[in-house]
Amino acid sequence: MENTFDIEAFLKKAVAIGASDVHLQANEHPAVRIDGKITKVNMPVLSDEDLINTYKVLLPKHFSEKFDDAFDLDFAYEIKGCSRFRVNLSRQLGKCALVIRTIPYNIKKITSLSLPESIEQFASLNNGLVLITGPTGSGKSTTIASLIDYVNTNYPKHIITIEDPVEFIFTNKKSIVSQRQVLIDTASFPDGIKYALRQDPDVIFIGEIRDRETVTAALKAAETGHLVFATIHTNDAIQTVNRIVNMFEPSDRDFVRQQLASVLRGTVSQKLVPLSTSSGRRPACEMLVVTPTVKDFIEKDKLEEIYDLVKKGSFNNMITMNASLYSLYEQGFITEETAMVYSDNKNELQQMFRGVFHGTFGGNA
Repeated sequence: MENTFDIEAFLKKAVAIGASDVHLQANEHPAVRIDGKITKVNMPVLSDEDLINTYKVLLPKHFSEKFDDAFDLDFAYEIKGCSRFRVNLSRQLGKCALVIRTIPYNIKKITSLSLPESIEQFASLNNGLVLITGPTGSGKSTTIASLIDYVNTNYPKHIITIEDPVEFIFTNKKSIVSQRQVLIDTASFPDGIKYALRQDPDVIFIGEIRDRETVTAALKAAETGHLVFATIHTNDAIQTVNRIVNMFEPSDRDFVRQQLASVLRGTVSQKLVPLSTSSGRRPACEMLVVTPTVKDFIEKDKLEEIYDLVKKGSFNNMITMNASLYSLYEQGFITEETAMVYSDNKNELQQMFRGVFHGTFGGNA
């Protein structure tokens, strides 16, 4: 029995070495992700029994009945004094697998995350919709947590979070923070938003926009005078607007576009980029602030013109992903090769490296 896999001891070690994720599968070595790269751990291969024992430790009581029938489950786990964890249980080829994300207790300030300080302007708004976007593992949850904590620290407001599962835990400061978990405290994201409107909120955070019903509820909440933060899986501002509009039937899209134009205050798209000189990663950010001109472009479906505006938009603290990558390169944080890998518009970035865009991106705009 001495070889039994001890999940709590393993998770403590993973936190100690700075792993962001843990991957566990039967008949495989345990693996961890550090600085974006997956590394197999020099430990025995996990047996089916190891995984069953792991589920028994991690699975919340309210899920234990669903375990045999469920294909996918998301839930939170906590090791007191160490960390919180977001756990995803899935099946592949009939066998179960676990991916566990570490959620640190301490919520970092926007500046200590190396994010543009101008992101704080979104936390001081009284209404509207702010979207934090990016691929999985790009630091969206961490950015949102720092924004919510900024509101919590500076303003006397009621903040409601609707999450699946609840990730960062907030302590009331100047604000009151109510955290609700889908399937435990509320039936679904749309339900959570609908009932949140009756709970005297100032700020509502929606863990993820996945479907049309959630978008509709989010737009309504923003229209009725609340500040709504939400995350969505897209790579840039234009994709984000298109993704939301395209969730609806073609006959409804013009109306949704008008609605979105009237409530959207800004988008922050981010990627975590590996540093050139040391371990660790740093965020590259695209930031769109919705000005009257941007609003007009969204209403008229001239999204490509928004990108040109962001390129010229240093006066509103707007920045493109390429400009952010180029800035990280200029400051010596990342290599040219890394910048190119993470760019969605490689031709433009190449021109920036050749100096074609120097006037626009050298801070003289």
